[in-house]
Amino acid sequence: QVQLVESGGKLVQAGGSLRLSCAASGRTFSTYTMAWFRQAPGKEREFVAAISRSGGSTYYADSVKDRFTISRDNARNTVYVQMNSLKPEDTALYFCAAGTAGIWVRKDRYDYWGQGTQVTVSS
Repeated sequence: QVQLVESGGKLVQAGGSLRLSCAASGRTFSTYTMAWFRQAPGKEREFVAAISRSGGSTYYADSVKDRFTISRDNARNTVYVQMNSLKPEDTALYFCAAGTAGIWVRKDRYDYWGQGTQVTVSS
């Protein structure tokens, strides 16, 4: 069982930067692939980025590639996403997720989810 708690979301101007954190409970954090998803009002939850258990592999949605960077610190049981050059269309509730099935963009491949942190980008 893994419990995930996201933080760092806030209101930011377009072009700005933000770093989200997701703290995980338990001693098995390093055995999970970690991912970030987001959900805007009235839209489906969509994949943002994922990172392998060791941190050696990452994968990004095309919409955030070259702007967002996912990373993890297994000693601190924490996964991050650094978001630069933010756009109004990045406005969403951001969730972190943990899974054992490798890097997937499908949300049904992840077993544990946090409650989300709100990111709002003003134009």
